[in-house]
Amino acid sequence: MLRNTPTLLSGKLILGVDPGTNVMGFSIIEVSGSKVKVLEYDALSFKKAPNHAVKLKRIFDNTLLLIEKYLPDEMAIEAQFYSTNVQSMLKLGRAQGVAIAAALSRDIPYVEYAPKRIKQSITGNGNASKEQVALMLGQILKLPTDAPKLLDATDALAVALCHHYQKGINTQAGTKSWKSFITDNPGRVK
Repeated sequence: MLRNTPTLLSGKLILGVDPGTNVMGFSIIEVSGSKVKVLEYDALSFKKAPNHAVKLKRIFDNTLLLIEKYLPDEMAIEAQFYSTNVQSMLKLGRAQGVAIAAALSRDIPYVEYAPKRIKQSITGNGNASKEQVALMLGQILKLPTDAPKLLDATDALAVALCHHYQKGINTQAGTKSWKSFITDNPGRVK
C-alpha cells in the first residue's frame, strides 16, 4: 500500500497509469508551462493477492491513494491492446476499468492512449520496445541513474508524458504538419 502523505505542489499534475492485474505502473508529473518535473514513478505488485477480485480492489485502493496524495488534475491511462488471448484482455480491461473508476469517483478526468501512440510520442516510433521508451524518457526528462528500472514504471511515465504532449493538439490524422509540430514542441527537437 502507498503511504498517504499530503503534498503541496504548483502547476498541473498528471497521473499516468500503466494498468495490469499483476503489476500496475504509475507516475505523477508536474507541468508548468513547457517544463515537466517527475514527482514520482514506480510500480505496484499484486502478484501475491489471493485472487483476481482482491487484485482489482488493490488497484482501485492504490489509485485512490495516489489521487488523495497528489490531487492530480488529470489521469492518462494506457488503453488495451489487441491480443489473441481473450482472458488476458478481459483481465487487463478490468484493471483499467477499476483505475478509471477510482479517478471518476474523485472527479478526475481521464484520457486513454493506445500503446502505439504512446511509443510514437516518446520515441518517434510506434513499434519501439519498452526498453527504448525507458531510455528515451531518461534522456528527455534527465532521470537520475538510480531511477526505478521497472518497465511498468517507465511505461506509466510515458503515458503521462504522452498526455502532456497531446494536450491541445488536434490529433486527427493529417491535420498537423511537421512544421507546426516543431513549432508546438521546441523542446523535443534537437
